[in-house]
Amino acid sequence: MTRRSGDDTAKPAGPHDSARPFEGRRRFIRHTGFIAAGLAAAPGASLAAIAKDDGVSFADGPRELVSYPQKRPLIRVTTRPPHLETPFEVFNNGAITPNDAFFVRYHLANLPMSIDPETYRLEVKGAVKRSLSLSLSELKALGEPVEVVAVNQCSGNSRGFSSPRVFGAQLANGAMGNARWVGVPLKTVLEKAGVGANARQVMFNGLDQPVLPSTSDFRKTLDIEHALGHDVLLAWSMNGQDIPYLNGYPLKLIVPGYFGTYWVKHLSEIEVLDKPFEGHDALFMTTAYRVPDNDCLCVAPGTTPSRTRPISTLPVRSFITSVTSGGVLPAGRTVQLKGIAFDGGAGIKAVDVSIDGGKTWRAAELGADLGRYSFREWRLPVSFAARGQTVLMVRATNRAGEVQPADPTWNPGGYRRHVIESYPVTIA
Repeated sequence: MTRRSGDDTAKPAGPHDSARPFEGRRRFIRHTGFIAAGLAAAPGASLAAIAKDDGVSFADGPRELVSYPQKRPLIRVTTRPPHLETPFEVFNNGAITPNDAFFVRYHLANLPMSIDPETYRLEVKGAVKRSLSLSLSELKALGEPVEVVAVNQCSGNSRGFSSPRVFGAQLANGAMGNARWVGVPLKTVLEKAGVGANARQVMFNGLDQPVLPSTSDFRKTLDIEHALGHDVLLAWSMNGQDIPYLNGYPLKLIVPGYFGTYWVKHLSEIEVLDKPFEGHDALFMTTAYRVPDNDCLCVAPGTTPSRTRPISTLPVRSFITSVTSGGVLPAGRTVQLKGIAFDGGAGIKAVDVSIDGGKTWRAAELGADLGRYSFREWRLPVSFAARGQTVLMVRATNRAGEVQPADPTWNPGGYRRHVIESYPVTIA
């Protein structure tokens, strides 16, 4: 993470600017009302449904694009709660994913429909020396703002390609995004509260709530050693602006290198625990978002693991963004292939590309390094001498020596897909 200083135009609001989100509190309240109306309506009303799909169709049919407040047309996965996927062509436009194109994922349908930045508070309690109730301005005044560029990827990104099919939202590859996050380190807040010597975990909760009492609230935990590290951030800014409402305004937990299930939106409560989190509201740690507890985090397709553990860090992964499966490329001319690669924080060491279905590989040129948690762009000029069918492939290697697998692994949640991607194309 880097400290923010100077006259950067993307500088976040200062300690006395908490009443300025969306360029003023009045505009924010109006905008929140628009969001509330949009979330309560059918896609044919306030949400402008667009008669177009993203070219990917799973068992439940084509996926249409819809418009939500603060968002360009995104792929609708579910309406209530809102679950929106980024059209994949967005990732060809640069390493940073624009706020209005960033994917949206909620588990609970009872979203906060009005958040007043002047009365908002972050509560810190539990096994601490002093409980805190921090306003946004107080939070921002705790220290110099810190920036980290980090990928937020849904645990089930690409789940729709699992074979055999698994339960859950049938996602293609667009449930991910990369942004510049600015905020205060979680460590700073915990140190202000004074963590007790018996602390074991830190629990996080947001303002979204279950509709029914029988539904577990969405809460996540980090071990105390992780929480007191230097990378976890309480962010109020995303790409130089207030975090969009549907991405967690006014405060979001940023856990670089970890899957998005830990990135709690509308963060309102931090509780330091002196024992492991358990009970009704621990469902999203003890039952959901778990993978087989073995080296590959996988089992034979169609089987059930005997032991599981919580999903955690992102595996190394890469994509070609300039070409789609089924595309047509010219013979006898140079074509610039490009794409992105990322991992859980070791950093990308190399990206290799094959234009003959994996028979031979050549090294791509890596783009600017925006940090070890960020997308890393890559490019490679290629040419095709003969017309016909071929398969393009891309694989990434990180600095820890992890390489993408040639064959997909499988688990009942459809989590953590990171197989070498293949793109059948026609050379004409």
